[in-house]
Amino acid sequence: ISNRYLVLYVKKNGKNLSRLGISVSKKVGKAVTRNKVKRRIRESYKLYSSEVSKGYDVIFIARVSSNNEDFKVINDSVVSLLKKAGIMK
Repeated sequence: ISNRYLVLYVKKNGKNLSRLGISVSKKVGKAVTRNKVKRRIRESYKLYSSEVSKGYDVIFIARVSSNNEDFKVINDSVVSLLKKAGIMK
């Protein structure tokens, strides 16, 4: 499942917890930019983690277009992808 800024992969993990994975390639930018994108994705997920169904591995892959976006845009992208995937309550 994807949108303009992120790609989302979801798989059941058979456990009673959900795990988060984030991948940001060097195409997105230098280390500072990649870390900024990762922090924004991680914080967005953390804000809504209580609403995400348990038992899933959630992997976000950042697209190049995410490198100049602010937190609100990344947050909206994370929420919309989680809802599309059907794992957000």
